[in-house]
Amino acid sequence: MKTMQINEPGADFELVDKDIPSPADDEVLIKVQACGICHSDAFVKDGLMPGIEYPRVPGHEVIGTVEEVGNNVSAWDEGQRVGVGWHGGHCYECEACRNGDFINCENAKITGLHFDGGYAEYMTAPQNALASIPDGLNSTEAAPLLCAGITTFNALRNSDLKPGDLVAVQGIGGLGHLGVQYAHKMGCKVAALSRGMDKKELALGLGADVYINTEAENAVERLQNMGGADVLLATAPSSEAITSVIDGLGRNGNLMIVAATNDPIEVSPFQLIMGRKSVAGWPSGDAKDSEDTLDFSALNNVSPKIETFPLEEANEAYDRMINNEARFRVVLEM
Repeated sequence: MKTMQINEPGADFELVDKDIPSPADDEVLIKVQACGICHSDAFVKDGLMPGIEYPRVPGHEVIGTVEEVGNNVSAWDEGQRVGVGWHGGHCYECEACRNGDFINCENAKITGLHFDGGYAEYMTAPQNALASIPDGLNSTEAAPLLCAGITTFNALRNSDLKPGDLVAVQGIGGLGHLGVQYAHKMGCKVAALSRGMDKKELALGLGADVYINTEAENAVERLQNMGGADVLLATAPSSEAITSVIDGLGRNGNLMIVAATNDPIEVSPFQLIMGRKSVAGWPSGDAKDSEDTLDFSALNNVSPKIETFPLEEANEAYDRMINNEARFRVVLEM
């Protein structure tokens, strides 16, 4: 099989021929159809997380078919279409697992970091990392739903939203353009916040009721004139931009952060106390959350905007993503 692997931190992806792996007893072998490229792949590319063993094949937005099952696998069949997301399996033994909180498993594996991921024609994965794929979803379009999709969907559905609530989506990029769709399909009123006017028609077409150009108007005043946001979904990785719109929250409003940025946001206790407001973050989710995301997306015609590349062009595809040249999501097709 062909893989695109990183041999050492900071190196380019290298096309390498390898033997097709055999699944362990609790694993399946997957013939990869598509794998999304995510900003989190930089953890492997640049060695930003301890404990990664090199060479390593990244990729945690994987769609493919089961080619072979391990001796202890009975829930999955050969030929079945499956997905593997960021959550690459759990132990069932730690305190988090005993409480059903698999995403915070103390021994959780991360796909493409702790074992080889989907920048390859084949990969193995633990059976408890697998999600089934609804027939109505195209494999290439479904791949980004296993990270960008599950992150935004899970964040919204865990925000105590009710139909008719106002959801402000800050940033209309790879995460935000999915957040707009999910919030709209959940029956919420949606305000899309972005710089400039180039994404207005797209945002409105995806289901936004209002578009706010943060360069030309005061987003906080606009949101307050609408009664204040019940949820402000922060998807653009700019702490300064997130800080600037916090006061757009309404009473009992929740700032839900999914944008991965290391810089601190600034909010005073007084800003939160007077409106009983809250700030929270949300990770992606486990395999069951992936299935929920995929099922909701199939039922409600939610899909990402994508650019596709062949596996051999992983370097070019990754560069478009990491340099923000790709407008939304980038997917490798096998």
